[in-house]
Amino acid sequence: MSHPDRTIIALEESHFGLDGGAMFGIIPRPLWAKTNPPDEANRIQMSARCLLIIDPDRVTLIDTGMGVGFSDKEREIYNIRNQDAGLRAALSQHSLRPEDVDEVILTHLHFDHAGGLRTPADDGTLRPTFPNARHWVQRENWSWAHSPSARDAGSYRKGDFDLFDAADAPPLNLIDGIAELFDGVEVLPVHGHTFGMQVVKIEAAGQTYAFVADLIPTASHLRDPYVMGYDLQPLKTVEEKREILYHARRDDWILIFEHDPTTAMARIDVDGRGRVIPVPVETLSHT
Repeated sequence: MSHPDRTIIALEESHFGLDGGAMFGIIPRPLWAKTNPPDEANRIQMSARCLLIIDPDRVTLIDTGMGVGFSDKEREIYNIRNQDAGLRAALSQHSLRPEDVDEVILTHLHFDHAGGLRTPADDGTLRPTFPNARHWVQRENWSWAHSPSARDAGSYRKGDFDLFDAADAPPLNLIDGIAELFDGVEVLPVHGHTFGMQVVKIEAAGQTYAFVADLIPTASHLRDPYVMGYDLQPLKTVEEKREILYHARRDDWILIFEHDPTTAMARIDVDGRGRVIPVPVETLSHT
């Protein structure tokens, strides 16, 4: 189905910074600094971008951003700024509240993707940001997040997702592999970045979109060797990225980049030397 009544909107939860060397792995700084200039602390600019999908009968959000669970020291380290706690202001621009969200799809449970699951209530206690939503995550990532390796333990904060242990927690649905969650919204597991991450494929108004999360965090990560130092299985990332890019170019998918500070969406092309390049899509809202 073409889903002519479906609208997708890119929302900015916050901006932050991560070490450029970690974000580009083996790529030398003189190369990645051309497109992603670092600050004095070697951090590149990053967006915590979420995706809103509005259907006539359903409101869906993909990922929840950084959230509020950071100390002042951590906020300085990660240069967290321009933050919309709980995406309340971003949603209000579309006449929505967090309470109106029906579905929350989590690509994975790293803190910059799942940190926004909780926000402070009026009394200061942390409460579920989306109390009326079903929450979806791959079972494999849920398991890994509770027992990560020493290498990636710092990326998972149990305080972000232990809300599901409470008796009054919103529903949590664990997904096993490839699945169509509802008509025209499909999840595709990938394992190079972390085990059980999922790319979300969306059909809207005759166009296919792919929210690629940390498989391709920015438009600068399209080429094969541009793989994050954070990835647990970098060669697997290269393989998975090639497969997504093959479909994106052949079938005219629009990719949505979760962390690119300037390019939210792009089609894929190749330049005269056969290198994959982005063709940015200007608008952040598509119907």
